[in-house]
Amino acid sequence: MSLKESPQKGKEPKPLRVAKLTKTKVLLVDDHPTMREGLMRVIEREADMAVCGEAESIQRALEVVEMSKPDIAIVDISLAGQNGIELIKDLKVRHPHLPVLVHSMHDESVYAERSLRAGAKGYISKKEPPQKLLQAIRDVLHGEISLSATMTRHILHTVGGDRADRKTSPFRELSDREFEVFELTGQGLGTKEIAGTLHLSEKTVQAHRDHIRQKLHLPDGRSLTGFAIRWVESQS
Repeated sequence: MSLKESPQKGKEPKPLRVAKLTKTKVLLVDDHPTMREGLMRVIEREADMAVCGEAESIQRALEVVEMSKPDIAIVDISLAGQNGIELIKDLKVRHPHLPVLVHSMHDESVYAERSLRAGAKGYISKKEPPQKLLQAIRDVLHGEISLSATMTRHILHTVGGDRADRKTSPFRELSDREFEVFELTGQGLGTKEIAGTLHLSEKTVQAHRDHIRQKLHLPDGRSLTGFAIRWVESQS
């Protein structure tokens, strides 16, 4: 006959071991402190997310990535005179496994595809409500590309060879560097100032301006400057 051990009196049962919830670490890259504060409040309300760092410039963002090892970076296009597209390119080279979600006020039809080519995994407008931003973060973390329905259709039509859709944006043919020169021209900067901002020679900037003018079918430099200024004003 086998005997079963009876539980010892007075012995407390072992406590259950509950696994600690590992939070997703989010890096915020935006040159507006108020925007970063708002994003932090939205993200910190989520039980599975935490902001691990903030940055207002490309150089600071690269430093914070090294220090905090984020799981995802939320990046704006405009970074205190710098272009967030360049940061995305740098992150793709230095940290190829770090997903980037672009969060911007700029026109999605102009910047979304350019952001994806640079290495971003999604693009969401700052006009969207917080819940859509959170969903975009989760989609990107699960390996999906996050875009608006309109932009998704546009890209699918483009890939499918729809010529009419390819002409939706007049800036499609501009390289990233040409587009930077175009934007700075629209902000009122001259050739010398653009050269200093982008660390290029004035001759190179002028060559870019000539190429932009030709691609946009503008007759002269004055027309290019006027068109660029009007476009930048329309984005604000």
